[in-house]
Order: sequence, then structure tokens, then C-alpha cells
Amino acid sequence: MSAYTFEVRPTPTRVELWVRMPNQTPTYIPALWLRTRSEAPEERDLSTRQRLINPHLLATDLELTQALISGDALRLQFSDGLSTTLSLQRLTRDLTLDDECPQSIAWRTADWQTTGQAAQVQRPLPRYDWRTLIQDEPFFRALTDFIQYGFLLLHDTPTEPSSILTIARRFGYLRETNFGLLFDVHSIPPSEQADFSDDLAYRAIALAPHTDNPYRTPVPGIQLLHCLENQTEGGYSTLVDSLAVCAHLKAEDPAGYALLTTIPLRFEYRGSQAQLVNVCPVIEQDGRGQMIGVHFSPRLCDLPLLDEASTRQLQAALGRLSSLFSDPSYELHFKLMPGELMMFDNNRVLHGRTAFDPTQGNRHLQGCYIDRDTPRSHYRRLSQQLNRSL
Repeated sequence: MSAYTFEVRPTPTRVELWVRMPNQTPTYIPALWLRTRSEAPEERDLSTRQRLINPHLLATDLELTQALISGDALRLQFSDGLSTTLSLQRLTRDLTLDDECPQSIAWRTADWQTTGQAAQVQRPLPRYDWRTLIQDEPFFRALTDFIQYGFLLLHDTPTEPSSILTIARRFGYLRETNFGLLFDVHSIPPSEQADFSDDLAYRAIALAPHTDNPYRTPVPGIQLLHCLENQTEGGYSTLVDSLAVCAHLKAEDPAGYALLTTIPLRFEYRGSQAQLVNVCPVIEQDGRGQMIGVHFSPRLCDLPLLDEASTRQLQAALGRLSSLFSDPSYELHFKLMPGELMMFDNNRVLHGRTAFDPTQGNRHLQGCYIDRDTPRSHYRRLSQQLNRSL
């Protein structure tokens, strides 16, 4: 609160409210902006915080006729006759158009301490003991890391089949797909691979960094992969932060980056039980125009029909993006062992794996999806409960 200063300024025709934000000149707060935040009981249900009126129907020429600041209370009267008292703390929260969560931090491979002694600029991987996450404090730290970096690594998890569902429910609500509530990724002898032809993930081949299920609307927001058994020498998991890669592309080829934010591609899945199609750009942006992730799976999409020059420019941008996603300087590379789990933002963080030999031994992972918004909901709830602020 101390970083924001509110001031009432009477004028000959109206009363004005101004606010000085950190390192900024004073900003006038329109009366209509204040009026839509009415706490009057006839206009807002105070138990649910939901409005009882449609604020879009308020007159556009509303003015503030009285204003008084008393501690955290702002007492207001408007030209339409409404009187209400607002909390300056709540108004302060509303001054910034964000989702009340930590900002994403883009990362490259060199940012992480993976082996040996870390350099000063390196940080430890976001690894957590699953057994501690029943407690609010470590759970809050894990949520913070996940929101900032887009992934978590958990260890000391149970290795019983389907135990991933208990872990997933701690973070969010399960999302079932045509693959089921959970799915198994395990080593299959080549002679039996015909039974698993609906997706290449069930083969022992290498998988380049990709988004899971880009053919869905919406794309599954968060994926969990849980290692139950791993006796093979290969099958290393990979993670790549699309925010860092696309920032590189944008600096190198702004026009190509712009094409990937606007030109839609068709992503499709053709299986025996489902026919799924999604048409969307490769780079996903939020309502503020900020990049939040990608739809990227070259084995599941095709170029749209464009003029020749645009086709070549789009192809060049997609080719460069593919090269960057496979660049070792962006690719985090590790092996999941039994009892370890990785959880990642499926829109932001691409995942893949190296090839493995299914004749060497058993390799069994289970996976599932949860909605993207629930970890952020948990963060906001615990932020209030633990009295934390950004």
C-alpha cells in the first residue's frame, strides 16, 4: 500500500481521484472505473463477490461528486446518486492488469545447475520431495517455481500404477481424453508395436520437442509423466522453454515471428477412436498480446495454402524454430528414474525423449493431464492464506 499514494482533487465541476504509482507521474482514475467497482449491497453480493448488476449499462458520463479517504477506506458518491465505500488495498490490486501470479522467467540450459558446482548465475532445478508437498509452505514454493519456470521435478513418489492420479489431484483437476484418464508409455517389443499404432509415443523411437495434443481445443494445459520402471540405457527426457526460444527467434527474425503469431496451421489426429482437428497459429498469445506458449508438433500439422512468398517465409520461420527447439543450449536433458515425475506447462514447455532399446529391459511411464488454471488458483489462495505478496 505504501508504494501507492491516492489523492482527492476537487475541481470547479467535479471531484477527481488521482494515484501516484511507483516511478510514475500521477494518474487520473476515471469516475466510471471507480463506479464499476461498487461494493453497495444492492449491486454486489458480498459473499460471492459477484455483481448483481450489469456494469456495462452504466452511463458513460458519470462523475464523482464526493470523495473522502479515511485510512484504507475510500468513501465515494457519484452523479447517479450511488454512495459506496471501497478498499484502497483492493483498488491497488486492480490498478495493474495482471493475473496476480509471478511473472514467467524464460530459461536456457545454462541457467540450471545440473551437475557439479554451480556458477553464480545458475539456479538449482525446481526439484521437490513429493512427501513434503502435503504441507502448504513447500507446496506454495513449488507452485511459485512452476508458474515462473513452467515445470517441476518430483522425487520420492509412489511407484504403484495409477499413483500419478493422486499427485495430479494435488495440483489440479484431471482432464480425461480419448487416451483415458491416464495413459501408459512403456517399452513394447517391435513384434507387438502394431497394437499401439495410434501414436508414435508408444514406439521406442526418439521424439523431438513437441506440444502434446495440439489438435485439441483447448490443448491440455499441464502434463505429468511419472516413471514407474526404467531399465533401459536410453529414453532420456527433454524439456525446452518456448519463451526463451521464441524470444531468440523474434530478435533474429521479427517478420517470421510475426507470421507464427498470426498464420493458422491445421493440427490433426487421426486415430481409430478419435478424429481431432484444431486450427490455430503456432505461437500462442494471451489477451494482452504477450506470448504464453506454442502449438508445435511437426508430425501433426501441415502448411496452409498461401502465396509463394508467404509460404517460403513461413517455412523458413518454422525451420528455424525447429532448429532452435533442438539446440542443446535450450534443451534440458535428464533421465527419469522410478519414483520420479516431471510436471510441465504443455503450452509453454516442450517435451521429448531420446530413443531407447526395448529389448534391454522394462521402461514404464504413466502420464495424465490437468487443467492449466488450477495451480494459479492454488497460488492465489495460499498467497492470501500465508500472507505473501509479489
